[in-house]
Amino acid sequence: MNTSMTDSTQPIRFFHRGRIVDVSGIHPTRSVLDWLREDARCTGTKEGCNEGDCGACTVVIGELAEAGEKEAVGGLRLSTVNACIQFMPTLHGKALFTVEDLKAQCTRQRDRAPRDKQTTVQLHPVQQAMVDCHGSQCGFCTPGFVMSLWSTYEHHCNAGTQPTRQQLADDLSGNLCRCTGYRPILDAGQRMFDLPSVRLDTEPVVAALQSLKHDIGFEYAAPLGQRMDHFHAPTTLEQLAALREAKPAAQLLSGSTDVGLWVNKQFRDLGDIIYVGDVAGMKVVEERGDALYIGAGASLENAFRALAARVPSLTDVWLRFASPPIRNAGTMGGNVANGSPIGDSPPVLMSLDAEIELRRGERVRRMPLPDFYVDYMKNELEPGEFVQGLWLPLAAMKRQVRAYKISKRFDCDISALCGGFAVELDGEIVKEVRLAYGGMAAIVKRAARAEAALVGKPWTQASVNAAKAALAQDFKPLSDMRASADYRLLVAQNLLQRLWLETRAKDPLPVEATSVWSVMPHAVATAEGV
Repeated sequence: MNTSMTDSTQPIRFFHRGRIVDVSGIHPTRSVLDWLREDARCTGTKEGCNEGDCGACTVVIGELAEAGEKEAVGGLRLSTVNACIQFMPTLHGKALFTVEDLKAQCTRQRDRAPRDKQTTVQLHPVQQAMVDCHGSQCGFCTPGFVMSLWSTYEHHCNAGTQPTRQQLADDLSGNLCRCTGYRPILDAGQRMFDLPSVRLDTEPVVAALQSLKHDIGFEYAAPLGQRMDHFHAPTTLEQLAALREAKPAAQLLSGSTDVGLWVNKQFRDLGDIIYVGDVAGMKVVEERGDALYIGAGASLENAFRALAARVPSLTDVWLRFASPPIRNAGTMGGNVANGSPIGDSPPVLMSLDAEIELRRGERVRRMPLPDFYVDYMKNELEPGEFVQGLWLPLAAMKRQVRAYKISKRFDCDISALCGGFAVELDGEIVKEVRLAYGGMAAIVKRAARAEAALVGKPWTQASVNAAKAALAQDFKPLSDMRASADYRLLVAQNLLQRLWLETRAKDPLPVEATSVWSVMPHAVATAEGV
């Protein structure tokens, strides 16, 4: 089968600083951050951690929105991402916005105004609010904060709303600051809506992206020594399947939230790359029959939004899954396929009886998600096969579902352990139960003995105690930098206790009692004397 999508390689073409730019001659793994600072001389974007943790390099990516897309801003889908772990060819056909664009917006808005109404405003409302509220000290992290706030500003101005202080904190959870203590930055997030409005003129951006639309796929190549490395970006599932079958050794790339670190931190040589981010069929999130289907290329943000809409108790784990820039770029399929024993998606999906859909060429097969994992970082994928999607029965979402994430830092941190639980009662008897844990073994897996200790038993403290004892037989956790083995086992048992407290028939503990998103506004108001 001919897997070629184009007759020859193309330059990387995207919208930046008010025009379409063409980039070629750089290696496919050159990061957006390095190109901005070293080639485009846009040094406002900073390098902090170079692994997607600190947010100093936050930029905003613009893409053409689908018709009727709720979050669209003037026909654009605007998403914050970490420039340090995004590869340049992934920008093809998109728009790149950095902190340098904000002053240009002010200038364009001033120049379009009648002469007698022109102002001398030099700073965007986001930037001016940071100045007014003393939201910047050393300033290193400030451009990243500004871009996250700018995304929030555009979305809320478009919707005619203003975020709560907690919503601002959630939007900024991927931006770290060692100086201000965050309070003045949150003040700035509220203040920016009180200043004269400056909005992004989306019309020329949309027009540029329309001219860049590519339906036949994108192919880029650049030399590495005597070798030529290729970046393949198919646009259909059929192209992807053919490419993957023909190039089983090529590196699959989706959100680059993991692969980007391989390059930056481990200096891995990726060779040829097959990028799935342009395959529309991989991004589908929809109900199909009696199941929710999540395409493997759907962003973590969209996938968890769909889950939380059907299972509101999953909202907490959604908002605590990394940060908005990571959730915007990363995919649920990638998180599952990665196979990390501390991935947060698999425990949640296992609690919902998810099946994983695999494809090789024209062949498609499905299996229960627990069966996909064989051993540490080993799975059932065959050469030339890839994860195409996830199937979640809607009936499983009618159970009482909980997901708990335990980490040293509340926001934007890797889990020490994560639990995804579901229980269905018949009166006071446990009819069905799913107890899935990450961080407790070499793979994410269900606690088979603990589940057996509960099924058919009354949902009582005595039954829960028996299940807690059985957990010690299900798991023999390891000690590492995030937690000791004893701590992990104790917390795993305590989470089972919490599940019972929240779902018992008599006097259940309301979810609001333990949710930071419910408790925090009161705590903040008390601390600030409101």
